[in-house]
Amino acid sequence: MPDNAVSGTSHTLRSHGATLARTHMHDWLILILLGVIEIILNVIEPFHRFVGEGMMTDLKFPLKSNTIPFWAVPIIAILIPLAFFLIFYLFRRDVYDLHHALLGLLFSMLITGVITDSIKDAVGRPRPNFFWRCFPDGKAVFDSITGDVRCNGDRSVIKEGYKSFPSGHTSWSFAGLCFLSWYLAGKIGLFDTRGHVAKLCLVFVPLLVACLVGISRVDDYWHHWTDVFTGALIGSVIASICYLQFFPFPHHKNGWGPHAYFKMLLESRVAPARANTLTDRATDDGNAYV
Repeated sequence: MPDNAVSGTSHTLRSHGATLARTHMHDWLILILLGVIEIILNVIEPFHRFVGEGMMTDLKFPLKSNTIPFWAVPIIAILIPLAFFLIFYLFRRDVYDLHHALLGLLFSMLITGVITDSIKDAVGRPRPNFFWRCFPDGKAVFDSITGDVRCNGDRSVIKEGYKSFPSGHTSWSFAGLCFLSWYLAGKIGLFDTRGHVAKLCLVFVPLLVACLVGISRVDDYWHHWTDVFTGALIGSVIASICYLQFFPFPHHKNGWGPHAYFKMLLESRVAPARANTLTDRATDDGNAYV
């Protein structure tokens, strides 16, 4: 990974942070909008899919607590990648890398969240532990005409029971940790043709953690395996798109840095060259009248 000496100067938060923030102000505003949409999607009532008595066989698993609680997901998917971003920033003092890594990560998380929760609300698939959410006393009651459930449990618990597909824990974990895997692959030169297996193992660690988060959702009976698989697919695809929006492919010769960094270097070299060209032309024009 080349040093910042290539550009002749370092680009720190103090020297270039404000300029970058202004340049990408619209991106940060879109992030805020996505955050508002995500909040709304979590507030509205999901579709209550028909659940008949004959369907309860697959929805009668125990109502357990989460192995990985909701508050732990942002730590796993956001703070852990952010820690790596900061480590590389302290090493290289390149605010372009820090800014675009953070921006890409947040876009990955929020776009994944909006897609996941939109599908959750629209599909309304019951969780494997839906029976005990609906009937905490164990006494099932069904409508005599429609045959649909007539729940008597806590309203918020029942509402959450209709949000099985896809898995939010899994999609968020893959959105953050798959992005981190891409980031590490670029920083350590995974595809440098030297064949270092240790680099490959390092890149796979975040993906393994994301997989274990998904497996815990099935083990806790909060999700069907198809929920977890779909969540992993959504998170991985969005993370890949968001990473490649800001960074080259890791196998590229410039795969260690963001597009914006190399664009800035190019512009900083072109500007003096243009100025010199204009000066030379002005001098030539002046000499023509002598």
